[in-house]
Amino acid sequence: MTPPSVLITGCSSGIGRALADAFQAAGYRVWACARKAEDLAALEAAGFAAVPLDVNDGAALEQLAERLQRESGGLDVLINNAGYGAMGPLLDGGVEALRRQFETNVFALVGVTRALFPLLRRSRGLVVNIGSVSGVLATPFAGAYCASKAAVHALSDALRLELAPFAIELMEVQPGAIASSFGANASREAEQLLGEGSPWWPLREGIRARAKASQDNPTPTAQFAAELLAAVQRRKRPQLLRLGNGSRAMPLMAALLPRPWLSALLRKRFGLNVQL
Repeated sequence: MTPPSVLITGCSSGIGRALADAFQAAGYRVWACARKAEDLAALEAAGFAAVPLDVNDGAALEQLAERLQRESGGLDVLINNAGYGAMGPLLDGGVEALRRQFETNVFALVGVTRALFPLLRRSRGLVVNIGSVSGVLATPFAGAYCASKAAVHALSDALRLELAPFAIELMEVQPGAIASSFGANASREAEQLLGEGSPWWPLREGIRARAKASQDNPTPTAQFAAELLAAVQRRKRPQLLRLGNGSRAMPLMAALLPRPWLSALLRKRFGLNVQL
């Protein structure tokens, strides 16, 4: 029998690579996407079908769809995992930083799914969108990231309904803290914005704390990947899956705490109880 196939974006490290390992061990043919040549070489050496892909490149998406059509003819699972966290004050980053965040975390998710829709339709497949609990509980110094993941949540809800007539399922995953390079990458994004000319310069330690927050007591990526794989393989799959440290507590806080209490907690956590 032909093994089931899965395509995962953002496989260079972290969640994406752990998912590729888990699905390969479960007998899937794994199409593992990454941008850098060295990452693609490592994926190829690990036995994956390594795919060079910038999720923001429309021409590359067309080429990807054509390659899968030639070599596979269908696609059982698409995991939209590629993304990053833009950190820092919203007004420091401005419209350009917000646009870049949405291009990768939101627009590309739609673009990849649209390009691979014919293959998913043929296989009556599954789309897995990696969102975040940050889309449920917005925090300071991560406004662009939180907004992009809130958009992923809304788009997933709409797309789930629109794909139903084609027997394509959609699962949204909202991770909490997962051990990965996300925190290091987010810190690098924040440091690029931080400067003495910013009105928020006196609050820089709070900005740095938010950039690193995803790595506070994180769940191992292998555990995350194993639990997601198990959900994919269920006969009745969940529409929304929350995994990892904080993935249930944060939505509960957002739902149950009065807004003034929640604001007070966040201001204290990130050093915003000051007047500048």
